[in-house]
Amino acid sequence: MKQDFLTGEELGAFELDKLLDRAQELKAGRRDGVGGEKLAGRSIALVFEKPSTRTRISFEVAVAELGGTPIVLRGDELQLSRGESISDTARVLSRYVDAIVIRSGSHEAVSELAASAEVPVVNALTPLHHPCQALADLLTLRERFGDLQGLRLAYVGDGNNVARSLAIAGELAQMEVVVAAPAGYQLEEGHGAKLTDDPRAAVSGADAIYTDVWVSMGDEAEAERRRADLTPFQVDADLLAAAKDSAVVLHCLPAHPGEEITEEVLYGSQSAVWDQAENRLHTQKALLATLLSD
Repeated sequence: MKQDFLTGEELGAFELDKLLDRAQELKAGRRDGVGGEKLAGRSIALVFEKPSTRTRISFEVAVAELGGTPIVLRGDELQLSRGESISDTARVLSRYVDAIVIRSGSHEAVSELAASAEVPVVNALTPLHHPCQALADLLTLRERFGDLQGLRLAYVGDGNNVARSLAIAGELAQMEVVVAAPAGYQLEEGHGAKLTDDPRAAVSGADAIYTDVWVSMGDEAEAERRRADLTPFQVDADLLAAAKDSAVVLHCLPAHPGEEITEEVLYGSQSAVWDQAENRLHTQKALLATLLSD
């Protein structure tokens, strides 16, 4: 049976650990061509309804380095833009490609696509979940600290799709995930994260501090209100000092220095942000190789 990757909840703790092992192996052997035949003869549809830098490039390179053919499609290039149903699109793509990776403005649409597709579907980002980002985040923390179990990750700011995916993946990895957000921006209960409205309490003793933009695509009309509400949750040097001395700073990018994070912290010595960005490539290679393995 085909396996999808829509929220991260499709994995168990053992599967997550093995996937991260595989990502490390692929990363270490990248320049030696390790994994270069995993997708030989396979074609992967990469559907992007939203603008993308890291997600699109990392997936396109991942497919190519695994020996497959990436087929990059924008939403307005498909008949979806002229009224063809999601389910019919899924049925047709399933006859052409071996997997579908999609970045969409609707999680429900991605779930419907997966329900009708006969090939694996990977959620590359929806408003509700960003599980591929969480995989890269865990790999980055594993590289820095060796073991994920028992690490404390403080997510500070808007309790959005990234926070939700971190809570899901962190619970699988037996990490302590704490989400600090103001009222109206907090993650809902039930994903294994501890919730607070106090950013200093969240980062106390933290091994990692994570933040994301305050104004995401689709939030532009509320930009000023969101900035005002979230200003007390900025990740700056003072907040970082409340974490462990060995703590790292994470951000899924793009960043807005001076808003959710200061330039000093984003580009400082404790930032692991650029390793995170690179690790999107390696974890996504491991994910595709796993989903399409014989």
